[in-house]
Amino acid sequence: MSLHVFLYGAGVSTTLAPVRVPPTAHEAPRRRTRVLALAEARWALASTVAFLLGLALDLSGMPWWAHGPLYALAYAAGGWEPALEGLKALRERTLDVDLLMIVAALGAAAIGQVLDGALLIVIFATSGALEALATARTADSVRGLLDLAPAQATRVTRDGEETVPTAELAVGDLLLVRPGERIGADGVVVDGASEADQATITGEPLPVAKGPGDEVFAGTLNGTGALRVRVGRDPADSVVARIVTLVEEASRTKAPTQLFIEKVEQRYAVGIVAATLAVFGVPLLFGADLTDALLRAMTFMIVASPCAVVLATMPPLLSAIANAGRHGVLVKSAVAMERLGEVDAVALDKTGTLTEGTPEVTAVRPLPGVGLDEDGLLALAAAAEHPSEHPLARAIVGAARARGLRIEHATDFVAVPGRGVTAVVGGREIQVGRAKQVGRAMQVGRAKQVNLAMQVGREIEVGRTGTEHISGPGDALAGGDTVVLVTRDGVPLGTLALADRLRPGAPAMTAALTALTGTAPVLLTGDNARAAARVAEATGLTDVRADLLPEGKVDAVRRLQDAGRKVLFVGDGVNDAPALAAAHSGVAMGRAGSDLALETADAVVVRDELATVAAVVRLSRTARRLVVQNLVIAGAFITGLVLWDLLGHLPLPLGVAGHEGSTVLVGLNGLRLLRESAWRPGRGGGPRG
Repeated sequence: MSLHVFLYGAGVSTTLAPVRVPPTAHEAPRRRTRVLALAEARWALASTVAFLLGLALDLSGMPWWAHGPLYALAYAAGGWEPALEGLKALRERTLDVDLLMIVAALGAAAIGQVLDGALLIVIFATSGALEALATARTADSVRGLLDLAPAQATRVTRDGEETVPTAELAVGDLLLVRPGERIGADGVVVDGASEADQATITGEPLPVAKGPGDEVFAGTLNGTGALRVRVGRDPADSVVARIVTLVEEASRTKAPTQLFIEKVEQRYAVGIVAATLAVFGVPLLFGADLTDALLRAMTFMIVASPCAVVLATMPPLLSAIANAGRHGVLVKSAVAMERLGEVDAVALDKTGTLTEGTPEVTAVRPLPGVGLDEDGLLALAAAAEHPSEHPLARAIVGAARARGLRIEHATDFVAVPGRGVTAVVGGREIQVGRAKQVGRAMQVGRAKQVNLAMQVGREIEVGRTGTEHISGPGDALAGGDTVVLVTRDGVPLGTLALADRLRPGAPAMTAALTALTGTAPVLLTGDNARAAARVAEATGLTDVRADLLPEGKVDAVRRLQDAGRKVLFVGDGVNDAPALAAAHSGVAMGRAGSDLALETADAVVVRDELATVAAVVRLSRTARRLVVQNLVIAGAFITGLVLWDLLGHLPLPLGVAGHEGSTVLVGLNGLRLLRESAWRPGRGGGPRG
């Protein structure tokens, strides 16, 4: 185990996260390593239980034969593996804290301080178990992502169809993708019409209409139509595969702080060992008693041990983690909490982060002269859409119910993928869907309706969501709204505008993050530019980068970091995972967040309360200030005790009291962050002084 993990803590198990709803269709299946499946966790548990039992018997005044074997068991269970790793490192001519701490614990036992040594072993073993668990959970998430891509696909050949493993597909192969199946490879549609749920790749909240010439991605879910897809990329180079590669590469990258501490580890370990040997050997050369020299050396080993430094660092960070957890933010480790306070730039995802990822009706616009008001138009559309399970349909029906409108029964319901729905309501054919259907109305003989159809049909632009955005003269709809046309017997009645719902706290969060970092956050989204601009305007953002695939978000984050910024990325989807991993610190939205995003991020906003993002950054900055305070206190005590032992005669009980006293002092100082007043969602934050 590295000194970085020992001083700063390993990843906290995400099993502490609250229960979430089952994964949606586009999420990777969950593969979670059980805690006790790890050998490190089982040994740490055994060591901890033995120590606690021994401590209870010791404090109750029981004789040595009662609690001594339990302490010995704690030493053996928690110390054998670090000792073995330390010896292996020693064989490779390196000296790490694993061996140093084992020697310190054994030295403490040799001079009668068995309790201190056992406590060191327990802390060490627990830290190693948490590190192993964090590593296993990350690997679980990456393996689960690979399950997005189906194992098999239907390939069309001259002789018919055959089912083949997706790994055997080659560029140019023709695939048949039936309704409800996952697409087996990145490619282009050559025949058929359907919709694809590609939120895992682009983050778009709505299924995207697909027809000949449209690009599709491996692992995305096909809708109700059948597609024939020409494979355009080798499966090993698909977007999903590249996401896995990006996460793995970013996870292997070590932070500058970790690299620095790993360098310090060698020097610290070598220095303490050399000093202990000198403290023992030099007095012997001048005729000192062997027992006295050994006692002085072991006292030195104890007072120079990093226990005070451990607690100087961990209580503020762990207290901040606990406080954040009470307010709905799960920070996964002390390292993650520390890094949150270092950020000076923020990049935000749009769908599922600034917005809720579900559409809502934002405007109802009946055409003049059709004899319908807003409620009448909405009621007709809701009646036609009621049998549909499409997200837009649910939004329209929900809007009608919110207004208390009566939704009539519809018959002869038909849904055409990518085009909309048709149903008979009150004996009339009602159509709700793509605005291209305006062309049908232009064949109607009444000139007035032809003019209305032409008015609605001006400047139709097909957006990335596969539905049309209407921006004709006098149209007051916000850019990025999805617009559907309602017709009756082929005659246009009006339009409904729908948009992804902005989270109520989004503007306040962007303002708070701007105040914290000194610069406004950057918006990074896979959605279209119109939708991104609409959200940016509502949240006060000016730097907007739209139409980004996952690697595009990573590139944007890395460019900011290459410019010297420490970037906090906030996202929720599988497509955000590479950017979460590449950023200096990552925060994921918990309710709708994908498993991979939750595992990759440093922190999870459990209840999706955006105000907590800025609050946890402020709390982290306060914790880092207390860490500095505690390191000064711990360093002063260690230096004073070491000098006393070297230059004078430090009694062992006084050395232990000073060592443990400094530990308690810095621990209590760090626990200040458990107070409710340390959490400040507004400006400021943290305890004063």
